[in-house]
Amino acid sequence: MKILHYKSTMRLEEGGVVKAVLDLVSMGVQTDEIFLATMDPSGVPDEWQQGQGGSVRVHHLKGTPGRGMTLNPSQLQQMRQIISDCDVLHMHSMWNPANPQIAKLCAELGKPFVLSVHGMLDDWCMSQRRLKKVFYMKTWGRHLLKNATVVHCTAQAELDQASKWFDRAKGVSVPLPFDLGEYESLPDTELAYETFSELDRVKPKVLFLSRINYKKGVDRLIRASALLHAKGVDHQLVIAGTGDEPYVKEMKSLAQSEGIEAQTYFLGFATGLAKVALLEACDVFALPTSQENFGFVFFEALASGTLVLTTKGTDTWPEIEGSGGGVIAENTPEAFADSLGEILGDLDRTHAMGQAGRAWVYKEMTVDRVRQQYRDMYERCLSQGGGS
Repeated sequence: MKILHYKSTMRLEEGGVVKAVLDLVSMGVQTDEIFLATMDPSGVPDEWQQGQGGSVRVHHLKGTPGRGMTLNPSQLQQMRQIISDCDVLHMHSMWNPANPQIAKLCAELGKPFVLSVHGMLDDWCMSQRRLKKVFYMKTWGRHLLKNATVVHCTAQAELDQASKWFDRAKGVSVPLPFDLGEYESLPDTELAYETFSELDRVKPKVLFLSRINYKKGVDRLIRASALLHAKGVDHQLVIAGTGDEPYVKEMKSLAQSEGIEAQTYFLGFATGLAKVALLEACDVFALPTSQENFGFVFFEALASGTLVLTTKGTDTWPEIEGSGGGVIAENTPEAFADSLGEILGDLDRTHAMGQAGRAWVYKEMTVDRVRQQYRDMYERCLSQGGGS
């Protein structure tokens, strides 16, 4: 099967959607011929761009984009040729101005396409800049969703919310692929203590590992930590991640004003095996998020054997809770403090839950299992045809 992925820009700093596309391409090449078209391939591995990625073929849509990142006439002509050579097109993101152009090409060529909305139609996301988004949905977005052969969501909770905006019969729920390679043989936790010098070796540790942004709820976690300390529950709050400097400074000031500056460690960006060791060394991964789509970091924590505490703001919360290694709390400092108090109060149980979560990940999220779900989705596309 020849599958074409399209995302306008592939810059690694864009985060989750770019990672999802790269992982889908990596997974797909095991069984199919994969094409990737983009206007900016800067985050695409060099070997793929140089034609050394096996059955991966990267198409760089060169030239100055049209207004608002639409495709210019030359790029449209190039996309027409690429689409005509493929069986199924898989587009990513809801708000990309070029997507309706590409959907029109698919209709003209009779090619089916999948649209992955990546959490962008979740209730919380739609409440942000709502007027602008509703206008788009009543114009270009409506036609994009109507013409999609399949609308792909990464979790059932996402599909339940997103399907308010399209025919639910088009919707499918398939998780994103997750490379478990780094987690099969976990590193010694000593790596975390050597890399992050202020990591406490004795106290229980609560880890926040994400972008430091208002959406992620780091302010609520700091306040929850302060409530715990006020109750005499000693612990270290570890905040790993980067963000806009003014907001990071604001969060550091909040920790100071709450009286827990000495018990809060802002360690910066964590990556690679050091990140895995950090996840493993901490007792609980806590993310009081307002909204997450798939949330790779939750499954990274579970794969590390670390209990996850989060909210129903993440689309995968039923899976996290059902793994046996996750706890779901109301998204308030008080509720998080209560849950953390229980988690830190019985570390034997907490660690056992973490191991249950790790076992669940290795049962439910193997690449072979997820790959077949995507192939089934693409086969459904082919059976329904395109050109609607």
